[in-house]
Amino acid sequence: MDATRFLSGFPAAAKVVDAVAAVRRRADRGSGTAAVLIFAVVFMALAAYVVDGGLSISKRERAADIAEQAARYAAQDINIEALRNAPAGTKPVINDGDCTDNVQDFARQSGLDGADVAGSYCTFAGPDRVEVTVQLTYQPMLTGFFYDHDIVVHGTAAAESVTGPAN
Repeated sequence: MDATRFLSGFPAAAKVVDAVAAVRRRADRGSGTAAVLIFAVVFMALAAYVVDGGLSISKRERAADIAEQAARYAAQDINIEALRNAPAGTKPVINDGDCTDNVQDFARQSGLDGADVAGSYCTFAGPDRVEVTVQLTYQPMLTGFFYDHDIVVHGTAAAESVTGPAN
């Protein structure tokens, strides 16, 4: 039975019940706001991690691509005199002393900034193989609101000096 109908014979009591019901209805207004705000913050945080996670993967792939190309670039710097004076079928000898300079030169040509060029180097340089590491720094897009530091990623690759059967 409805309280208003029950108290219809008591007008003062009915007014009190109506007033209490009105207060309860007003108290419920905005109760969903907190849930919506929490959901919005959680949604933005998840979006930030998805976007910046994709950016991180992209930058790591770019660093690996530049490292592969830099390794090839460094491995192409062969000792011409040793190649000319060597017997037929001898592998060309890489100028391994210039490896880090070649890697940094290629990193500079690829458009990396000064700190990333300085952080790119040869990890191993031998007469027939070079291994390089390339550094790439980027600023996250959305997590920058929470984390204001640059993120540094590295790419590594190796290249060998290989000749064909005609050599």
